[in-house]
Amino acid sequence: MSADSQEIRRSILSKWHENLSKYANLFSSDSVSGTSPPSIFVGSYNYPKVQVGPMVPPVHGDTSLLDSPEKWIGKSLEDIVNFRLNLIRGIQTVSVNSTDGRYIENLQEITMSSNPIDSDLEFHKSTKNISIDGESAPFGPIGEIKKATFSSSTASRPIEKIFYDKDLKAKDAVLNLYNSGVEISKIQKCFSIGMLGKERKLVPTKWSITATDDIISNSLVEDILEFNLIDSCKIFSYEHLGNVFSIILFPHRWIFEMIEAWYSNGILGFGSDHEDARGIDHPPAIAGAYFAAKLAVAEYLFKNQIQAGVMILREIRPEYAIPVGVWQVREGIREAMKNKPVIGDDFDNSLHLASTHTSISQSEWMSHGNIVKLMRQKTLSEFF
Repeated sequence: MSADSQEIRRSILSKWHENLSKYANLFSSDSVSGTSPPSIFVGSYNYPKVQVGPMVPPVHGDTSLLDSPEKWIGKSLEDIVNFRLNLIRGIQTVSVNSTDGRYIENLQEITMSSNPIDSDLEFHKSTKNISIDGESAPFGPIGEIKKATFSSSTASRPIEKIFYDKDLKAKDAVLNLYNSGVEISKIQKCFSIGMLGKERKLVPTKWSITATDDIISNSLVEDILEFNLIDSCKIFSYEHLGNVFSIILFPHRWIFEMIEAWYSNGILGFGSDHEDARGIDHPPAIAGAYFAAKLAVAEYLFKNQIQAGVMILREIRPEYAIPVGVWQVREGIREAMKNKPVIGDDFDNSLHLASTHTSISQSEWMSHGNIVKLMRQKTLSEFF
């Protein structure tokens, strides 16, 4: 298995490196004219001075699909990487506290827009070549902006309302947008470009993604803790983009654990983290995937007005050679929860059934988790 996994990974990366020259030649220019999905990106390098700007493809029309993760279920890894490579990232370096200059105001208007925005960018020099290293999410070329012009836009009403409410805390703004039906990927962009809260500042995109998932999932769990326990064990599963998810719900006050397994240089590695009803009090060992998964499961429990213990197994197979972001964890588990579950006799039987969807044994999963220890801990209700 290890030799095969290395060969699969090498083959996929080799294929992508062959395609890079096509994109580099296409975008080797000192300007771009196209329609932003709309999309913006805030980097984290050299924080608190960060590189921020719009993402624009060299085409006009309805480009919304290029940066709408909620619409990517069923798309291939190749499709999604192509979406990302087609977006040229314009940048200017600004302080994270600079949210009132005209450049940032333009980007906020783009983010607020309910439709794609015609955009023209001029760069100080030709855009940088792109690369895929198999570790970080791919991007299209990057260019330092000399001049940027954008067409007028129609603002999304829920976002516009929150933007002008500067007495609302960022946490409450996120929840307000979520409860108004605004897509999570859109909320994350609003958070990132400094549109929410009382003391506003730019937030690197990767941080805003995690913060948004964390805020929403914690709010849902607060309500879930008041619901009755699920009456049976249920196993959900889904596979996409080289990721296999198995989710177990079982009768228990809210406890949550996620275990990830991946192949690196032919060696199987594991990572995990967990929480009880008090939540998690440290950055998860598996980073943003933890909150993305927690949010997807919490949505299911909240919708069905039930409470449960949750265990998630995620196998990252060699086919997932090019990471495309934690959105695929959230959307993959959302999709899993739409399927008809398998009913388990008890937790052990459910874990066995969940493990059969992966190429990893039940004993291997359990040796890297803490769910049994969590289940054995006494809850406050047992003392009354």
